[in-house]
Amino acid sequence: MIRIFKWGEVENDAIFARGNDELDVSTAVTDIIANVRARGDEALYAYAEKFDRVKLDSLIVTPEEIADARAAVDPRFLEVLTRAAANIRKFHEKQVRNSFIINDEAGIVIGQKVIPVDRVGLYVPGGTAAYPSTVLMDAIPAKIAGVREVVMVTPPAKNGSVNPVILAAASIAGVDTIIKVGGAQAIAALAYGTESVPRVDKIVGPGNAYVAEAKRQVYGQVSIDMIAGPSEILIVADGRSDPRHLAADLLSQAEHDRMASAVLVTDSDALARAVAEELEVQIPMLERADIARASIDNNGKIIVADDLRLAIDIANEIAPEHLELCVDAPFDYLDSIRHAGSIFMGRNCPEALGDYFAGPNHTLPTSGTARFSSPLSVDDFVKKSQYTYYTRDALARVARDVEYFAKQEGLTAHARSAVIRLEDGAESAEEHS
Repeated sequence: MIRIFKWGEVENDAIFARGNDELDVSTAVTDIIANVRARGDEALYAYAEKFDRVKLDSLIVTPEEIADARAAVDPRFLEVLTRAAANIRKFHEKQVRNSFIINDEAGIVIGQKVIPVDRVGLYVPGGTAAYPSTVLMDAIPAKIAGVREVVMVTPPAKNGSVNPVILAAASIAGVDTIIKVGGAQAIAALAYGTESVPRVDKIVGPGNAYVAEAKRQVYGQVSIDMIAGPSEILIVADGRSDPRHLAADLLSQAEHDRMASAVLVTDSDALARAVAEELEVQIPMLERADIARASIDNNGKIIVADDLRLAIDIANEIAPEHLELCVDAPFDYLDSIRHAGSIFMGRNCPEALGDYFAGPNHTLPTSGTARFSSPLSVDDFVKKSQYTYYTRDALARVARDVEYFAKQEGLTAHARSAVIRLEDGAESAEEHS
């Protein structure tokens, strides 16, 4: 049964506590990474036999396998995937940043170049559920950014195949290369490269504790998107909300993971009790009822606040991955939301809409990191270089200021380099040409 807390009647630590049952897999992951670095493909084949129970002939998914997968997928699902991809593209195309140049002072040009990352690795989980939505959400922004090659890794099934819906989504999203490998060994292969897996510059995508730890350990060799924790939803709801809808939305995240967090903050005691009762009605109806039950019992909570403004303050303190505003006039509250990964506005906007179809990204900061980080976006797949050009006359106007500044830091070589060009009257080869 979900717990109900009345704000002001319990310690804040009880209200803001997060579940923390992380398995320490750091040593095992370190060994896997070292093995892949030393043995390359040989290690990947061995791990496929050990962990996936399959003896692979090749790690690389062929064009024929992709074509067969598309043919095997329900045509309606292909249509839905295509429509979702169009929505995702439309949203993310608005995020594209342009290079800029400033040339408003004689002899001075400064600017910034926006440059796509060359190659990106996309991890797509296998296991208890397939997530073609992850393929779309992670690959499409990369392609919009101009990434030359998107390399997808995903665990094979026991017969050596990859789930057809995953391959269909990869085809629609424009993934360039697909590798049959999962777990920490996949992250190691992407970070360092093997005979079959090209080394990438950035790794994105969710995974289990081994994948998360591997991403943590290879960071610095490559960039990563984030270290994702369990799924989270927080709903701010007033007393006019339908408890059936709220219970369904809470369970949409609870069914992800036993450690998932589902929280309701409301100004209505009656709604709190009604939602708690409705959860007990709906949980037995779910295919993943055991997972949802563990999540609700261990990490679920309902917080009763004095008013909606306090409810918003509580939401900001928690900084959830997903935040639903199930209230009248939700846009009146939007400016007050400071910390949330993705915000769902009004009574007709379930979080699942964002997971699959609406367009904004579903790869979001978890575990309170929305306080300082953002959803996955086109920005994650570009980097920036800046440049500076001064003529001799332009340098002469500021050289003494640069010299003075450098001397304040005790860096006399810096100071000297700013003025030495002016002492002999020499001009650059460029200005003689």
